[in-house]
Amino acid sequence: MIEFRDVSLSYPTPEKGRRTIFEDVSFTIERGELVYLVGKTGSGKSSLLKLLYMDREPDAGVVSVGHYRSDQIKEKEVPYLRRSLGVVFQDFQLLPDRDAFENIAFALYATGKSGAAVKHRVLQVLARVGLTHRQRAMPHEMSGGEQQRACIARALVNEPPLLLADEPTGNLDPTVADGIHALLLKLHRQGMTVLMATHDYRLVRQHPARTLALTKGRIVEVTPEVLGAEE
Repeated sequence: MIEFRDVSLSYPTPEKGRRTIFEDVSFTIERGELVYLVGKTGSGKSSLLKLLYMDREPDAGVVSVGHYRSDQIKEKEVPYLRRSLGVVFQDFQLLPDRDAFENIAFALYATGKSGAAVKHRVLQVLARVGLTHRQRAMPHEMSGGEQQRACIARALVNEPPLLLADEPTGNLDPTVADGIHALLLKLHRQGMTVLMATHDYRLVRQHPARTLALTKGRIVEVTPEVLGAEE
């Protein structure tokens, strides 16, 4: 499902130099896996996810997502890649002038769907995330947990096989975070491949799975127990 092969990434600095985010990173994620991506703030977790939905290009190496490769993908193919995965952000990124239903429907309109097919599919995913009763709520009327459920529904609406979650519980209190995490685990059990960037080591220890740590510009595989000292 995912392969990084000798991938390096850096950003320009104000001094016209380069800041290395990571170097020579290699790993694979198989279809159906649940994988946590952990690391300190600024370690490059969000940057790594951006490489997966081709918002950035690596300085070196190859990123593969399904049959798409960073060194071969054409610009016109990027929207199709992005439809093959769902992305859940920490800060929700809902359209503030549209209710929950329309925020989710917007992702379908963008693919050319309309009419009854849109309504049917949106109601399906709202039910899947437990948000049917809030479908006409505006973002400012929803709690943080409800907004994140709407974001997850939006990520699911095109039926992607891969879900990328970037600190999905980062802005939520522990009780609400537990509910969102449980929802993501349920989606994984239903067959979805999930890569979750998180610094919520409490949840990782409670629900252990394969864990990759970004540290000092490298990827290392760790066991959840070793994360306790960093929390």
